[in-house]
Amino acid sequence: MNFLENVLNFLYPQTCGICEKISKEPICKHCKLKLDKITFSNRKCFLEVNGIYYDEHMYLFKYEGIIKEKIKAYKFRDQSYLYKFFAGIINYNIKIKNYIQKYDYIIPIPLHKYRYNKRGYNQTYLILKELNKKQHIKILNDVLIKKKNIKPQSSLNKIDRANNIKNAYEIKNIKKIQNKKILLFDDIFTTGNTTNECSRILKENGAIKVGVLTIAKD
Repeated sequence: MNFLENVLNFLYPQTCGICEKISKEPICKHCKLKLDKITFSNRKCFLEVNGIYYDEHMYLFKYEGIIKEKIKAYKFRDQSYLYKFFAGIINYNIKIKNYIQKYDYIIPIPLHKYRYNKRGYNQTYLILKELNKKQHIKILNDVLIKKKNIKPQSSLNKIDRANNIKNAYEIKNIKKIQNKKILLFDDIFTTGNTTNECSRILKENGAIKVGVLTIAKD
């Protein structure tokens, strides 16, 4: 830890992502016990299911309660510091760690540059960068690009979401994903249209397997 980090930790000590009390870890022991009770590490396989391009999906929580509140705060209320909390949740979960290690690379769902500039950060990439400090993961952040600034998926119904996301992404540095197993990472899985569109373009450009990991499922 360098001098600047020491100063910042002194001025802004780390707090628990749930109770917000000062804590050495991003989740204090008391709140970790609470989270353990609602953790739902569920994996579902979609091999050869018509119209679905990702092979499997794993998530930690149902999108409700405290997790829903924290995700909304992280994405929409400028609480970017919660990336450590979410990285900690993933790092503590052995099933998720083993799931990640099955893949050659992990790709955060990208933001369009306009949305990125407005928010100031890609919430999924921040989590992965922090997670990489705890366990070795190979992140690809320069392959899957969002080329269209579409309407927010959360503002649309199921049918409109599918049309809205179509052809919104493109692949660069194709050789990096050819004959590779790719894991897509996002915060919330709702209809699956975003992950399915990303999976489609990855498969069509040479990925041999695409899995999905999300913090929560709606």
